[in-house]
Amino acid sequence: MIESMRTAFTVPDLRRRIFFTIAMLVVYRLVANIPVPGVNLEAWLQFTSQDSGNAVVNFLDLLSGGAVRNFSVMAMGVYPYITASIIIQLLTPIIPQLEELASEGESGRNKINKITYYITVPLAFLQAIGQIRLIGFSLPGGLENIMPYFGFSGGDILPTLTTLLAMVGGTMFAIWIGELITEDGIGQGISLIIFGGIVSRMIPNMAGLFTIPDQTARIFSIVAFVVLTTLTVLVIVIIQEGQRRIPVQYGRRVRGRKVYQGQSTYVPLKVNTAGMIPIIFAQSILTFPPLIANFFVGDLSTDGNFINQIARSISSFGAVQDPQSAPAQFFIYWAFYFLLVVAFTFFYTDVMVKQQNIPQTLQRQGGFIPGIRPGKRTEAYVTSVVRRITLVGAVFLGLIAIMPGIMALIGEILQIQSLQQSALVITGAGLIIVVGVVIDTMRQLEAQLLMRHYEGFIS
Repeated sequence: MIESMRTAFTVPDLRRRIFFTIAMLVVYRLVANIPVPGVNLEAWLQFTSQDSGNAVVNFLDLLSGGAVRNFSVMAMGVYPYITASIIIQLLTPIIPQLEELASEGESGRNKINKITYYITVPLAFLQAIGQIRLIGFSLPGGLENIMPYFGFSGGDILPTLTTLLAMVGGTMFAIWIGELITEDGIGQGISLIIFGGIVSRMIPNMAGLFTIPDQTARIFSIVAFVVLTTLTVLVIVIIQEGQRRIPVQYGRRVRGRKVYQGQSTYVPLKVNTAGMIPIIFAQSILTFPPLIANFFVGDLSTDGNFINQIARSISSFGAVQDPQSAPAQFFIYWAFYFLLVVAFTFFYTDVMVKQQNIPQTLQRQGGFIPGIRPGKRTEAYVTSVVRRITLVGAVFLGLIAIMPGIMALIGEILQIQSLQQSALVITGAGLIIVVGVVIDTMRQLEAQLLMRHYEGFIS
């Protein structure tokens, strides 16, 4: 592998692509440190340094790859584009026009990409407004201390539009950099942008392990981080690369004067088709109820109000990281999180598999699964196989998602404080993205080397 890496740098075109990719990622990280106009950055940094356990801020920071901590123009990252892509994927089986475009090959995909970009811009505006409002709801003193001139009344309209345009511009700039990397660099640009944001958080989070006051807890947390990360990466590679191969037989075909003999092949069905999308969906749903409950929380003098007590309980849902202080809430939160991830994995996998239209494609090309009749029987068989292997992927994603809760419980049993920090240096969703991007980039380098008659990485 080291020899192959050296060879890759000796090929002028590959060397140019690698350096271009690195340069674009550096530009992205530099822009990610430019604050949004109109924000009181000093007050914001003071809040984030004191309240690191805020669920809303942590969730938004995960999506942006750490840019929310700086309240940067890249605070939304490329996630409006990801959201638009998911919306198009979900609407394709429902809208006949999109389904026709998806079946038209390269030209159809290009048109769908244009539609995705058109949807991204209004989504980015809406997400910018929603993100700022979410942050305002999560702040103790409201949004006025952080962004005093944000609003749509009076003289606040111009500063508000400036802030929103800066955030939308940052998102579109990030998407543009991603497209440049895809065209002139190595790997998928959008994925590498997300990858760069996640990796940039690792060093500060790792440094936090060395600042744990108790020496025993510090040593155990560092060892747990190394062991946990190694095992998690190993399992992610096995699950991500795991697939069920359904055998397919093609009959003899006659095209003009040529007769094509039948051949055998297979349809690969991945164990984890959904990727990390179910974790993002589950986190969004878990963050929403506490946010709504904050509207109904009164002052301490109204503790006798039944609605106020319920709202206060919901608003603190998920904020408890210690299983000893509130064991019932702790177990309910992580169990509900696990079930949501499993449910969304099945839902998203079903949507993705239905879009592939495997039974119809096989029937149109003259292929069939041995022992299974074409049509409804093939569709039922493929669905049953997909749901069986999805169970493994769903449980895997669920365990990855609740790993911080598992480590907190182990730390409580072993009486080791701050052990859950070992699972928070890089989250499970972040590790899935990192491993997937690395594997995809290595494959592209492998293909480039083999195309130029060099020995690849895998050998």
